[in-house]
Amino acid sequence: MTAAALPRHGVAAWVAPLGGLVVLCLAFGWHIAVGAKTIPLGTVAEALLAYDAGVFDHVVIVDLRLPRAVLAVLVGASLAVAGALMQGVTRNPLAEPGILGLLIGASFAVVVFVGVFDLASPALIPLVAALGALAAAMAVWGIATAAPGGATPLTLVLSGAAITAFLGALVTVATLLDEQTFEELRVWLTGSLAGRRGDILVWTLPWLTVGLVIAFGVARQVTALAMGDETAVGLGMRVGRLKALVLLAVVALTASAVAIAGPMGFVGLVVPHAVRLFVGQDYRLVVPWSALAGAIYLLVVDIAARLVLAPIEISTGLVTALLGAPIFVWLVRARL
Repeated sequence: MTAAALPRHGVAAWVAPLGGLVVLCLAFGWHIAVGAKTIPLGTVAEALLAYDAGVFDHVVIVDLRLPRAVLAVLVGASLAVAGALMQGVTRNPLAEPGILGLLIGASFAVVVFVGVFDLASPALIPLVAALGALAAAMAVWGIATAAPGGATPLTLVLSGAAITAFLGALVTVATLLDEQTFEELRVWLTGSLAGRRGDILVWTLPWLTVGLVIAFGVARQVTALAMGDETAVGLGMRVGRLKALVLLAVVALTASAVAIAGPMGFVGLVVPHAVRLFVGQDYRLVVPWSALAGAIYLLVVDIAARLVLAPIEISTGLVTALLGAPIFVWLVRARL
């Protein structure tokens, strides 16, 4: 059967994902090619397909730029999917790991673990980040629930802002008290992919995998839950169990992203909103498209972080904040 003979929506179902993957590959190749020295795309392809350790550009690509590009893909996908799940389950258009305190909770836990107790085991950092994110999420939910009117979108945002400010202040105090110990964490705390090596995936990939598998598995139920708890119960869903699974996925994805690159705010806010403009409210589409769009988004943002003030490189997390903050303000004005 030719493409012309297929139903229109059938063609779109195939063309759109293929187009997205093509854009991802182009962004991935562009990310590897640019930097302090621009490398032709032909050389990039040659290094990936026929690596030669005797060619300097091949070494730069495989040892330095390829790991960074892979990490950008994984962090972008993780934060975007986490944000999409949070917005669907809470029915809060402003929900995302940074705004609701999960990023700072994970970062604070890592700072205490590494900087205060001097325990820098890579195997434990994702677990520590997960515990910190979970504790922050519980604190935000508890504060919002205790407020008059309960956990509304506004009280959740305000509670997240309070927890973020409080833990952020504690992190600042810790870094000021022992500047030498925290020097290595200073850039990481701004959200950066610079200098991150691929071997960190050994410890974070299991967490990423668990989070993404759960996210894809519960996507259909999240669509119903986004319509209200009563609707989900009426469809025979166990709402408490579903919310626990979503929380597990969000914490695993957030912890993985923080362990890799530090706190990068607003990725989980910007990407899902952009995705829903094109695919609607069906989370069977929102979740995979958020993963794809999040990967592309962070690749492009990381390119901008390297090129905008070249040869000076700024932290990727600062660029995501500069791009995300205006969108957050617009959403507050439009939705609250």
